[in-house]
Amino acid sequence: MTLATDVGELLHLVPVQRAGFALLLAAVGLPVIGVVIVGLDIMPVRFAMMHVALLGIAIGMLTGLDPALCALVACALAGAGVAPLARTPDGLSGAMGLLMSLAIAAALLVLAVSGVNASGAFSLLWGSILSVGTADLVVLGILAVVVPGLFWWRRRDLALLLYDRELALCSGVPVPRLTLILLVLVAVAVAGAIKLTGALLVDALTLLPALAARRLGRSLKSITAWAVAIGVVVNLTGFLVALSMDLPPGPVLVLTAGAAVLGVHLIPERRITSWRPTASASHPSSH
Repeated sequence: MTLATDVGELLHLVPVQRAGFALLLAAVGLPVIGVVIVGLDIMPVRFAMMHVALLGIAIGMLTGLDPALCALVACALAGAGVAPLARTPDGLSGAMGLLMSLAIAAALLVLAVSGVNASGAFSLLWGSILSVGTADLVVLGILAVVVPGLFWWRRRDLALLLYDRELALCSGVPVPRLTLILLVLVAVAVAGAIKLTGALLVDALTLLPALAARRLGRSLKSITAWAVAIGVVVNLTGFLVALSMDLPPGPVLVLTAGAAVLGVHLIPERRITSWRPTASASHPSSH
């Protein structure tokens, strides 16, 4: 009873309410980004954007601008910049390796030359969910609307692109433009999750719900719906557990999402499906 009372009192605090609302918004948009990451097989993008986020944070601390905003802009520009190299997953992997090296080197150089406290910059990578502000909520809200909206609007094109790039090209899908949009959204999502879990634990909000959803869904539409549902349950459950046990939310969210993935994979293997496009999706989209 005391535990429930303590959690109830915490939930009346404005920073806690903002954090919970931010996680709810994140659960709508970010797991769909995870579906993109898994579908395009672009795992290295996450790691590269973590390094780019650090560079943006360093620039923000040097210039006096909002470090999180600078990280967001830096990631968006980096995502747009590497899009022309994303013709194949291998080509993108090489570009991400180069981007990671350059970004971390530039970040360390900026910190060294400016005399900025490096520990302050690196601390932002671990997240500070109770410091979520209005700007963070706006970014997460935009992602929560734009990402599912894009999936609904261009669902046939996306189904083809995530299933087979060459088939999408032959079917008239604007692959380069769509890939550019998706990479920018992935980059912005990583930056937008910095305050929630830290860039190093962003998988809890993006990739892990998508991995669990792939086990349950039978099409891109159902996989996306499952990813959002799992994201909502994982985020709210992990946050409440962290509050009740006075633990850092980031690691708890990762462990909660990981438990969900492991639990889903106990389902018999016959449930595994792919997002092979339907016959109607094999034709060029009218959009």
